[in-house]
Amino acid sequence: MTAQSNILLLYLARALRGFGDGFAAVILPAYLALIGFDAALIGVVAATALFGTALSTLLIGFVAPRYDLRNLLIAGAAMMVATGLAFPQFELPALVLLVAFLGTINPSTGDLGILIPLEHAMLAHGAADQHRTNTFARYSFIGALAMAAGALASGLPDVMATYGIDNRMAFRTMFYAYAALGLLSAFVYLRLPHAHVERRAPTAPLGPSRRVVYKLSALFCLDAFAGGFAVQSMMALWLFERFDLSLSAAGLFFFWSSVLSAFSFPMAAWIAKRIGLVNTMVYTHIPSSLCLIVAAFSPNLVVALALLLIRSALSQMDVPTRSSYVMAVVTPPERPAAASVTAAPRTLASSLSPALAGALLGSSFMALPFVLCGTLKIVYDVALLFSFRHIKPPEEA
Repeated sequence: MTAQSNILLLYLARALRGFGDGFAAVILPAYLALIGFDAALIGVVAATALFGTALSTLLIGFVAPRYDLRNLLIAGAAMMVATGLAFPQFELPALVLLVAFLGTINPSTGDLGILIPLEHAMLAHGAADQHRTNTFARYSFIGALAMAAGALASGLPDVMATYGIDNRMAFRTMFYAYAALGLLSAFVYLRLPHAHVERRAPTAPLGPSRRVVYKLSALFCLDAFAGGFAVQSMMALWLFERFDLSLSAAGLFFFWSSVLSAFSFPMAAWIAKRIGLVNTMVYTHIPSSLCLIVAAFSPNLVVALALLLIRSALSQMDVPTRSSYVMAVVTPPERPAAASVTAAPRTLASSLSPALAGALLGSSFMALPFVLCGTLKIVYDVALLFSFRHIKPPEEA
């Protein structure tokens, strides 16, 4: 198969996984509330899921150079199947937390999980420097559209209820659908060729680019810690409790939110060609953070949703540009480890804040987590611009 065919297969797998992540992030807090979890405990579940994802992502990045990438992708899809089958079987908090820690359900809208560094390495391997950012933009675009469709599908439990289906059974059905999407992803990965990052295992996963990768990782941790205060599950919970939004209405909102994010990805690639990858990350991120802060003080639902939609159109432009930048400033053998080292600590950092957000949602000012999120993200943007404005990828040098 050609490199382009392999990229198309990775796009398809991203779409399948994105659809599952899209509805899982919305139904997760609703399902946990149904079985008796309060806001603080829901936040702990989200934090535990992100913490487990961080550890598995870090591990996969360091072992990937020594193993067949295709087999690792299939193993990751198998974990997705197991998660969907296991989650609805337990209601005891300790067991739910265990499944959240070991599983793949993503309480956020971002690209998280063990499959991400593997797919990033394969995408970068198959794309020339001048096409790399566009390749990642299409990858993110497809994933976001799929997540939008998934968010819209999160209203299906309400539809099932109109036909007399018990709420618990409706949620179980959604989790089983998540498992089925993992199975379909595994079949897609089977079509990929066997692939190794290099013919010999490297003496160290990171070599000459170690310092740059660690510095990027530290900054990305700050961004992710901030983002953890406003993960989609926590945002959904705030809308449910602050404005009494229904599950179907929330699904519709997150659908349009994901659609706007999706169309921002090709726009990000277009902007990056003109002002550079780092500038694109920073100058689109700051306005989105300001929108989130203002939304926290919104007097009614319409104003809040409008500001959050504007934020969605801007906040994810750094996703393809960030992925492209990391792959550009390291050597090819370092790519899986670089993707992992910059992604796993992000996930680990983001796992700390949802538990805090859940506790703060119970305070007199429920939207305080979103003010913290926006403020910390602006600090991150300024630090990123100051630290990396002079380190150019090959196509900008």
